Amino acid sequence: MPNITNDPKRKSWLEVPENSDFPIQNIPFGVFLTKDDIITIGTRIGDYAIDLGAMQQLNYFEGIELTDDMFMQDTLNDFISDGKKTWRLVRNRIGDIFDNTNPKLRDNKKHCNIIIFKIDEVEMQLPVLIGDYTDFYSSKEHATNVGKMFRDPENALLPNWLHIPVGYHGRSSTIVPSGIPVHRPMGQTLPNGETQPVFGPSRLVDFELETAFITTDCNIMGENIPINEAEDYIFGMVLLNDWSARDIQKWEYVPLGPFLAKNFASSISPWIVTLDALEPFRTKSPKQEPTPLPYLQQKGKNTFDINLEVYVAPEKAKPTLVSKTNFKYMYWSMAQQLAHHTSNGCKVNSGDMMGSGTISGPNPDSFGSMLELTWGGQNPIKLSNGSERKFINDNDTVTIKGYCQNSQFRIGFGEVSTKLLPTFVRK
Repeated sequence: MPNITNDPKRKSWLEVPENSDFPIQNIPFGVFLTKDDIITIGTRIGDYAIDLGAMQQLNYFEGIELTDDMFMQDTLNDFISDGKKTWRLVRNRIGDIFDNTNPKLRDNKKHCNIIIFKIDEVEMQLPVLIGDYTDFYSSKEHATNVGKMFRDPENALLPNWLHIPVGYHGRSSTIVPSGIPVHRPMGQTLPNGETQPVFGPSRLVDFELETAFITTDCNIMGENIPINEAEDYIFGMVLLNDWSARDIQKWEYVPLGPFLAKNFASSISPWIVTLDALEPFRTKSPKQEPTPLPYLQQKGKNTFDINLEVYVAPEKAKPTLVSKTNFKYMYWSMAQQLAHHTSNGCKVNSGDMMGSGTISGPNPDSFGSMLELTWGGQNPIKLSNGSERKFINDNDTVTIKGYCQNSQFRIGFGEVSTKLLPTFVRK
């Protein structure tokens, strides 16, 4: 089935600002609360949110096999479960309806008033019910930097890192959409020079610049997913800020890895951008040496050229760009991550989320965390108001943006923007 929505010549009858992340070639999926307090599944073109539940009720998806309430739900899980054929049929239909040559909805003002909202009239929600969350550790530059700081600089990468996509299981209960503030966590830390830990607010809260992919139902328990089929089970991608408390992490991560330092909060962008929309931006991953075992071997272009930026803004101050990197630097691809995840028969469900791990590039200004950007606090960053940061302060807002761009159009994710509040105090 052709992926006709990506036609670079296509224009929408809805106005799309120049350099918008959401031209008609994107058609992401999300969930929002309307001004009438109705939760619905939707998409976005330019600065307009489009109610897919209303479109379904008004028969704009006629001829596509969908359950009667497919888009009148508060999560995308059922739609994602329907699989790649349905995703493409729906996305192509939306692109056709909003094409500037199609008058069917454009000239029906009554329907337009029911279906189309200005983006500032809706409140974005978490797009999926995330049953399970896995976070990988797949940037060679990031893993090397952390290894140098936390372990032996001469042996920064552990022996297994170049052979498997290393990961750990996170906590789905504290994943929130952009705009929801998070609190500085409490935890155990070991102060420098001390032999006994203390309990209190983390002093080294950090962002982690990541993306994440959302899966459909992949397999039955015991079944593995072949590497050449893995992308068929990936619905799309979001931006992810996987908040971290570095002082808690340093004390607890041996011998079992991240726990309370990571699971207190993870923030994601609300629009899921499909792999179909990202297809024009395919590129090659870094060369893998040694060659992975056969079940992880891939050919061709198996990653995407996604520009990523991080901004930090103190309260009442302008944001400062602190990091600029690219998803294409990731050593392990999403297909390799999913193939490895299921290689032991682990069951993966619709709405599961897989984090990329911190994305760092080869240069100091392309590192994906404050831990690396300031090299453990040794080199503070100066912000727009003249203040300095070693890590993230209370009431700072961290914003991650991501987009792909070629000579014909731009496909973006919008942003994930989150304010760090002081430690929660029970009244």
